[in-house]
Amino acid sequence: LGIYLAALLGNGLIITAVACDHHLHTPMYFFLLSLSLLDLGIVSTTVPKSMANSLWDARAISYSGCAAQVFFFFFFISAEFYLLTVMAYDRFVAICRPLHYGTLMGSRACVRMAAGAWASAFLNALLHTAHTFSIPLCQGNTVDQFFCEVPQILKLSCSDYYLSEVGLIAFSASVIFGCFIFIVLSYVQIFTAVLRMPSEQGRNKAFSTCIPHLAVVFLFVSTIIFAYLKPPSISSPALNLVVTVLYAVVPPTLNPLIYSMRNKELKDALRKKFVSNTGSELTPSQYRCNKRMPIGLHPRIMHNGEESGSISLMTSW
Repeated sequence: LGIYLAALLGNGLIITAVACDHHLHTPMYFFLLSLSLLDLGIVSTTVPKSMANSLWDARAISYSGCAAQVFFFFFFISAEFYLLTVMAYDRFVAICRPLHYGTLMGSRACVRMAAGAWASAFLNALLHTAHTFSIPLCQGNTVDQFFCEVPQILKLSCSDYYLSEVGLIAFSASVIFGCFIFIVLSYVQIFTAVLRMPSEQGRNKAFSTCIPHLAVVFLFVSTIIFAYLKPPSISSPALNLVVTVLYAVVPPTLNPLIYSMRNKELKDALRKKFVSNTGSELTPSQYRCNKRMPIGLHPRIMHNGEESGSISLMTSW
């Protein structure tokens, strides 16, 4: 419960700060707002049901509920990594192509890239969910996890049809690997450009915007790799539960902390928001937020078996 509330609070604060401060209506913070929405989606897909099962001492989830969990989990996880790839491109353009930043990262371009990430994730999730639940299950209805995870569901299959889903997972993994290579190559060029900057202040500003994104990518990728590529010899129900929590719950909780730790603009926006809530005079930007004015992006150049009625979740968390 504490971790879930921390994720809600952290991501909610970032969404509020970006939406209500016109100084943060830039491409970088637009993508950060989208990332926070996805983080909220990830933790809200798995944790509330598990908490309800623990509270009521129950372990059942309906078949349709399990399918919904698989779909939304695939959707939010895929969209997050695609969005992290887009954010790497944004940092690359800002630092390595600053004179073209306003053209390449305009409002329409940012919306299209974010929409492309969400749409690709939707198709990916729809494909995996439809294929997973078209496989006949005959090895019982107990999933050895605190939510409906595809590898655990495939263990219940009684035929070789699961191999085709494994093939789809391998294809998705190859796409994610391609995105990861793109991120790595982008940051090789970014750090090369940053180290050539004559101004120490410019280098520090560039690092302050890039290091948090790189830390989030590393946390996201490393936990997923360990979860799915760990040696079978060390696999156990308890370890599987811990590892799943690491990649499904911990990153969405830590991402707001990572992004706000060295981000002065975000801290200032949150500070102004808290001051306004205590009765101080509102600034013009906050009046616009209260009137629910639409967010506009202002690019800023940086020169620096049979289907059963329910499925049992073996582990509640």
